[in-house]
Amino acid sequence: MTVLGNALDFLRELGIFDFLLPFLLVFAVVFGILEKTRILGEEKIGKEVYPRKNLNAIVAFVMAMLVVGAIKIVAVINAALPKISLLIIVSLSFLLMIGIFMKPDNTLYDKLNKKWLTFLMVTMFIAVILIFLSVIPANEDQSWLEFAFDFVVEFWSGTFVATIILVAVVIWAIMYISKGDTGRAEKE
Repeated sequence: MTVLGNALDFLRELGIFDFLLPFLLVFAVVFGILEKTRILGEEKIGKEVYPRKNLNAIVAFVMAMLVVGAIKIVAVINAALPKISLLIIVSLSFLLMIGIFMKPDNTLYDKLNKKWLTFLMVTMFIAVILIFLSVIPANEDQSWLEFAFDFVVEFWSGTFVATIILVAVVIWAIMYISKGDTGRAEKE
């Protein structure tokens, strides 16, 4: 084995991948969310208003320690993050390919309309959900994604399809009716 491979094995045995990296990830994400949303309050120092860093840090630390203490959660994080990283790399490669054919004075954000941006965000969100469902075990034999796929294949029938279509039509109708008529307000 190479020297770098031996170093990675040493770090794995030391617990870097099972303790330190998941701890730092959860701490950073929770602390960032608490700082940005200011859920735990603000404090005024002089004329400036700041989030409560000490309280945010304590809550983020406790949450990160609780996550690291749960071995199954750490296993899910360790299994899902490489796949999410691959998804990000593929997305960035796609954006680079699009950027090659664009004029240098415009950005992709300016060129795409809101519907395309929403479509891309929803697609990425669904992909991340599917990645997590593929690594969270439902039982010893299969993940939740495999369980859902097997369920759909096993119970795929005319009644099941009709029920799904009916639910989709009802949801669409509720959304269509509840969005209101924007043209009526402009005419008056």
